Amino acid sequence: MVVKGSPERKMALEERMAFHRVPAVSIALIDQGRIAWARAYGVVDAANQRPVTPTTLFQAGSISKPLSALGALHLVEQGRLSLEADANDQLASWEIPQNAFTRAGTINLRRLLNHSAGVTVHGYNGYAPGQPLPTLLQVLDGIAPANSEPVRVDIAPGSAWRYSGGGYSIVQLMVAEASGQPFERYLDTAVLQPLGMTHSTYAVPLPEGAASQAASAHDGAGQALAGRWRLYPESAAAGLWSTPSDLAQVILEVQRAEAGGPGRILSRDMVSTMLTRGLGEYGLGFFVEHLGDRTSFSHSGGTEGFRSQLYGYTRSGQGVVVMTNSINGAALIDEILCSIAAEYGWPEFQVVEKTAIPTDAATNRLLAGDYRLLDQPAHVVAEGGRLYFQSDLFGAGRMELFRESGDSFFMTAQDMSIRFGRDDDGTIAGFDLIRGAGTYAAHRTH
Repeated sequence: MVVKGSPERKMALEERMAFHRVPAVSIALIDQGRIAWARAYGVVDAANQRPVTPTTLFQAGSISKPLSALGALHLVEQGRLSLEADANDQLASWEIPQNAFTRAGTINLRRLLNHSAGVTVHGYNGYAPGQPLPTLLQVLDGIAPANSEPVRVDIAPGSAWRYSGGGYSIVQLMVAEASGQPFERYLDTAVLQPLGMTHSTYAVPLPEGAASQAASAHDGAGQALAGRWRLYPESAAAGLWSTPSDLAQVILEVQRAEAGGPGRILSRDMVSTMLTRGLGEYGLGFFVEHLGDRTSFSHSGGTEGFRSQLYGYTRSGQGVVVMTNSINGAALIDEILCSIAAEYGWPEFQVVEKTAIPTDAATNRLLAGDYRLLDQPAHVVAEGGRLYFQSDLFGAGRMELFRESGDSFFMTAQDMSIRFGRDDDGTIAGFDLIRGAGTYAAHRTH
């Protein structure tokens, strides 16, 4: 999306990387059912200027979830897990604490994978190298050294869609117990190896050999994090390290199986189940959008200092994976997707012109504040006569808001818009964020 009347010119990728303060970006493009090209730009670490290559590892963040879902659904096809049975009946070492909400519906693997089980804990903050790492049971119960809240149920299962990394931590335990192996080892043998993902691992911490091939995380100013990155023992939700070429194999596997070809992990029927929307715009591990002659399946990823995107189509044999080593990466990724869509004729990510009207300092001050969106903090910031939206949701980061009309604003870095709502006295009560076919309500907290 662009502001109508703004200068139109093509810019080099390196120029956009410098603008967004993104030290490195790595891309793998799928066309006609194969990897057409894989390229990497920039440096592993802003301090040492070592060039990245297509085999440089990046943290995949929440792109871990689709692969975790593949592993769990493989166990379902083997009869070792059930999609429908109560999760507690499939757990031995821990159980989901019961309350009035758990008694209102069944918490099962299907709902956990779909983010509709009513489970808390949106995401995880990671741990600096050298900090004690919690066990999975400590994560689930929020016991030190875990730095996250206990994973509990506070919405009736099956009644609403709410993104939950905590739900995938429950899946992590289910997979480990059903397979009889540590989660990381099972995913390696059941998913990574069959797909030929030789530069990918769920290991925590990253083994020394892999660490020497990994990109460093960077903050918004373009500086590398102390210790190079954060660690995520919550493997199923956020623990994967990978490359775009490796993750492209996941897209190709889904495309192959969905078309009736020889899937290496799942059958055609199970892939169809995976790509069937439940609540929200989500299937079992992927965001899913039906586009007439094809279906898109995608997931973004964000950890402290990394941003990534996986996007594929059924039937057309097209897709892309983009990985960056910066918290600012989401805006750059969106620009790259628009460029690829224009070059390869994709129906999504087309540039749309919108007219921006002037705003004023008084309006900006009125709208600025702290909000709660999908049970996560979000902020509207007035700065230098401009208005910005700031959130970790949807890989957003920090993006400028442009006024379209009244209390309606749009963003150019992603196809998202915000419509503020007022109380009877004119104060701002919250906003609706519109993203694709979804509308997400936020309420003001300050």
